[in-house]
Order: sequence, then C-alpha cells, then structure tokens
Amino acid sequence: MQTVDYITPVVDDPFVYGQVAAANSLSDVFAMGADVLTAMNLVGFDGCHHPKEVLGEILAGGLSKIKECGGVLAGGHTIETPEMTYGLSVSGLVHPKKIYRNNTPRVGDLLILTKPIGLGVLTTAIKADMLDEKAIEKTAQIMAQLNYKGSLAMRLYDVSACTDITGFGLAGHALEMAGNSVSLEFDFSLIPLIEEAIELASMGIIPAGTYNNKAYVSLHVKKIRAYEDDIFFYDAQTSGGLLISVNPKDAQKLLSTLKEEGYEYSQIIGEVKNKDEKSLIIR
Repeated sequence: MQTVDYITPVVDDPFVYGQVAAANSLSDVFAMGADVLTAMNLVGFDGCHHPKEVLGEILAGGLSKIKECGGVLAGGHTIETPEMTYGLSVSGLVHPKKIYRNNTPRVGDLLILTKPIGLGVLTTAIKADMLDEKAIEKTAQIMAQLNYKGSLAMRLYDVSACTDITGFGLAGHALEMAGNSVSLEFDFSLIPLIEEAIELASMGIIPAGTYNNKAYVSLHVKKIRAYEDDIFFYDAQTSGGLLISVNPKDAQKLLSTLKEEGYEYSQIIGEVKNKDEKSLIIR
C-alpha cells in the first residue's frame, strides 16, 4: 500500500514538528493494519526566513519516527516555498486478507478511541501564542505518539474496522466508518478530551476546519441529549488516534493492551448499532 500526507508547522520546535508531521503521515498505514517499509521526505522549506539547520532538525525529527516503527528512509524531495510544509510518502505491507478497512464495522461491536480529542483547539492556541510551555509539551507528545503500537495491539483481537482521526475530526471519520450500513452511537461523556482545550474552546479558540466539519457532519448526527462541549466531536485533529471497532468479547482486553502500550487516554466510547435515521448518535 502507498499513502502520502504533509502538514504545516503545529509547534515551534522544528525537531518536534518533524516528529508530529511524520507520525501524521505514517498513521494511515497503521490504521489499515500494515507495517511501514519505506518512507520518502516531502519538504517545502522557507529558506528566506529560516537557516538550513532548521531543515536538518525537521528531517531528524521525521527520521526518528520512521525508525521507531522499523521503516527505512529512502530519500525525498525539497522545494523552496513561502510556507513551511513537511510530510512523508509511505510504502507499507499488509496481507490482502488482513487489511483493516475504515467502513466495515459490525453491529454489536464496541468503539475504542486511542488518543484524546481537542488537538485542533490546542494547535490553534499554540499559533496564537496562548498556550504555556507545559501544555505545549503535552500537546506535542500526544501528536508525536505513533499509532504503530496501537496497530500491533488491535491485530491480536477480533477487530472489524479501523480509521485514524485527523482533519475531519472524530465525527467526520466516524461518519465515513458508518457508511450506509450501520449507525455509530457515542457516549459523549466517555470521549477523552484534553483538559487544557476545554477553556480555550469556551473562549472561541476553535480552528476554521472544526466549524467546517460541524457544518457538514452535524446533518448526520442525532443528539439524545445536549453537551456543552460537543464542538469537540467535530474538532479537526492533527495526528490523532485510532478509532477501532472491536468484538465486545475482546474490547476490555484490547483496551488493557493499549494502555499497557502507552495509550493512556484509550477509552471505549460507543457502539455499532443497526442503521438509524442518522448515521451518528450522541447520548
């Protein structure tokens, strides 16, 4: 399999930015249950305003994540651009009968999310210089965490579907997972939120992509009850976690394995239901 993705800077530290961008690019491979073989750098570098040392740090951060999951850097290409961009083109390998697809959840399965949401709000706050160093470090660590070990963990259990949560938010990717065959019901109180993002959202520090997600996806959402922070359901994530549809007999075992592997925010957040009038349900 082959995938490609890149992002603009979400943190000021170039090494960490490289790590986050690489983790984001590698995530599609892991969501499908594949292993990374090779990766190629894709760089747009603003050489007019940044020294070459910054480029070296970005690439070093990306390489550290490629190596972390056993991949090999096979080269890449850099161009001069007015805005910095970095990402990877990634080649992965998976047996054709063992691919996890993003639209094949089974009725009765439970839904596990491996990372918290709120990253869109926090990265917006970082760009506005409204986040302290401790919160920035926490945000960066979550985004830089690979979904690799989460992918390995889910392969041990009876999983029917998986997707990674990125720019379309939890709601957007869940809508894609539900397709036309099932509905996904979420207990919003169980969805892990990054605490620092809640106050920021109440102040209106919300990315435009989140509002765009809500404008489209909310048409497919039925609310059993209202939640004050439901904007986070639509929050555009950078390098978010995996949303996994797993047999309820294996759900607690998978959850325990994920936590043992360092996904401390992992939580069972919902269930796959027979098709309702709406594809997504919040209770």
